[in-house]
Amino acid sequence: MTPSTPLPDSDRPTLSVVTPMLNEEATIDAFFVRLCPILDSTGLTWEIVCVDDGSTDRTLEVLRTRHAQDPRIRIISLSRNFGLEGALTAGFHHAQGRGVIPIDADLQDPPELIPQLIAAWREGAVVVHAVRADRASDSWFKRTTANTFYGVLRKLGNIDLLANSANYRLIDRQALDVINALPEHDRFFRGLAAWVGFRQTRIYYTREARVGGKSKFNFCRMWNYSLDGITGFSTIPLRFWGYVGVIISLLSLLYAVYTLIYTLFTDATVPGWASLMVVMLFLGGIQLISLGVLGEYIGRLYQESKNRPLYVVKEKIGFAHDHSDTASQSRDT
Repeated sequence: MTPSTPLPDSDRPTLSVVTPMLNEEATIDAFFVRLCPILDSTGLTWEIVCVDDGSTDRTLEVLRTRHAQDPRIRIISLSRNFGLEGALTAGFHHAQGRGVIPIDADLQDPPELIPQLIAAWREGAVVVHAVRADRASDSWFKRTTANTFYGVLRKLGNIDLLANSANYRLIDRQALDVINALPEHDRFFRGLAAWVGFRQTRIYYTREARVGGKSKFNFCRMWNYSLDGITGFSTIPLRFWGYVGVIISLLSLLYAVYTLIYTLFTDATVPGWASLMVVMLFLGGIQLISLGVLGEYIGRLYQESKNRPLYVVKEKIGFAHDHSDTASQSRDT
């Protein structure tokens, strides 16, 4: 799982577009019809790196047809579904452009924004973020949870993560090489793009409706994705439960002093069964929650310690042969 062997600067395309795809058969044709003319209009040399993330429909077949029509459309077929971050990482490792743009195939992020991203890049920005002007097209629940997540991560993670930003952005080779060299396995690209630093700017746009298919991000995936972001950039949750433990210990000590005084200086017995049960259940719940938070971090340490690759390449189409993917068991065509 290492980056592809770099091309000489003279052979390197100026722009790489990285597109992870999972069961996008219904959107592929419309995607290329809109994207390719825009890339041609920039006057830059370009490539499109399509990562088939274990699709079960005709996505790979349609991509083969597109590659036959235009060899600048290149394909990485993964051996199974490795998730969004694994597919993005595969695309980043194989993209050869001086500037790289990740974009989804559902056309919610308009390709027409690319010339503006390039213009900001030419003005010296190393990372150009595409940020949604609003979330009016989302449901109330999705807007609320998204705003909560971005607010929490900005406060906990010590990174300037832009609210309403997705993976759509232009990132210069200088910054991408740093991200590709990071050894971590639980990746959160939106956070890494902000964390890497360099000169960054943003461009606002209005997100469109999907042209076909359906979103692959259900509530469970969104929840796990949020946990990856928080645990990948902050240890404050661990520290927080340490503070909770100290506060509860102090309250318990005060209650013990109260019980002792009540017993020594009054004739009444200490009524306590109900309150004792409440306290025990409360403390038991706190302990389970804190263990859950601790387990989340330990689980990520366990995953990192196994050092498994983020993706396994089944087949590559349109790439020059190199030996960088032997650990991923790839087959070049």
